[in-house]
Amino acid sequence: MEALRHFPRTHLILAATLVATLAVVLIASARHPDPNATLLITSAPVLDPFAGAALELKPLAELTSALPDEADSGSEIGLSVQDIETSKPQVRKVTETVRSGDSLARIFSRQSLSPRTLHELMTNTPEAKRLKRIYPGHELHFVIDEDNQLQQLTYAFSRLEKLVIEANADGFKAKEIKREPETVLTFRKGEIRSSLFLAGQAADLDQSTILRFAQIFQWDIDFIRDIRTGDTFSLLYEEQYLDGEFIGVGRILAATFTNRGREHRAVRYDAEDGSSGYFTPEGRSVRRAFLRAPLEFTRVSSRFNPRRLHPIHNRAAPHRGIDYAAPTGTPVWAAGDGRVRTASRTEANGNYIVLQHGEQFQTKYLHLSRIARGIRPGAQVSQGQVIGYVGATGWATGPHLHYEFLVNGVHRDPATVSLPNADPVADSEMSRFLARSAPLLAMLDSEEQLYQLAARQ
Repeated sequence: MEALRHFPRTHLILAATLVATLAVVLIASARHPDPNATLLITSAPVLDPFAGAALELKPLAELTSALPDEADSGSEIGLSVQDIETSKPQVRKVTETVRSGDSLARIFSRQSLSPRTLHELMTNTPEAKRLKRIYPGHELHFVIDEDNQLQQLTYAFSRLEKLVIEANADGFKAKEIKREPETVLTFRKGEIRSSLFLAGQAADLDQSTILRFAQIFQWDIDFIRDIRTGDTFSLLYEEQYLDGEFIGVGRILAATFTNRGREHRAVRYDAEDGSSGYFTPEGRSVRRAFLRAPLEFTRVSSRFNPRRLHPIHNRAAPHRGIDYAAPTGTPVWAAGDGRVRTASRTEANGNYIVLQHGEQFQTKYLHLSRIARGIRPGAQVSQGQVIGYVGATGWATGPHLHYEFLVNGVHRDPATVSLPNADPVADSEMSRFLARSAPLLAMLDSEEQLYQLAARQ
């Protein structure tokens, strides 16, 4: 560039123009040679304005012989930019939002993907069986090639888990991708002014956490009738974060509830066999073998009464259970672990279920709108499992669950019958339980002391 400064600006512009014009003429001559035309080339050197060097022009024959044949479509000059772009494989990326009533077959049909493709995907990849249950509002992401063949399918079950299925030479291959959130232990404390729900909200707890807290102590405390103003509670639980963003609440690890001056304490323990539960610091289970009420109800519409007047037939008829009023479709839970003895329908009972719990106990659930899938005679159920849904089938004046509790074949009042305790921590796991529960209870107590100290300042 230093050498260029010795030449006048007009000379440089003229030289650059001459080189550019010559290049255009050479290319045009090569593509459309005219045998009658002649090109005069002088052997005088031309200065390269960019390097200051002299360029010697070669005879036209030598220049044209170096150019590729126009018919050679494989040369770079024979391919245009458009040709190169269109030669790339074309794919389309589509996001399908699951609609109410949708199935995977229906979604594949909307994307013009063949039933055979769906069959191969479901047959060759065992992980794809999870796609039999997809939920409205969730999204499926498709990658489909120019021949309308599925190349990739992605379905996110949650923000932490997704399934990716990709096409390969053997058909399809699936992989599950799971992300681990960051877990932060959080302490909350509250005081009852009117209800547990309002006190929980004031303590910055969401509704699901308040409900789970109440379920821990539901066998010892009736949170509608037993609580009093001034009762207090505290809990240590997990909050989950993903990429620094709060995504939800995890497990409640330890909790206390002080009711009328009596403190109830519970700590979570995950046993070696994978089971989990809440226990007192001494290892006794805080739950009973049966739930007092096997659903979330609005009110008790009729209590246990051996001398009740029947509301439909207007005659004395013993009411051997409790009627829990609740909206149609409210889930009904198994009151305890057991086996399905009956799952049927009669004119009086409507849809109903009878569960057998060992040799001594039996529970009955009447007037269901429907029975849950898989609940059939002989099936095993666990406490809290959904077995049916509230309805008004049979002799019923409105949606409710009629619930009965029998001990050795005799009907007892479900609200007052003495319920047996669940199994405590096994002797073989007691040392492990104490080693894991003691730090959690100590942390709960420490946070409680710091809270009290801050409140006094």
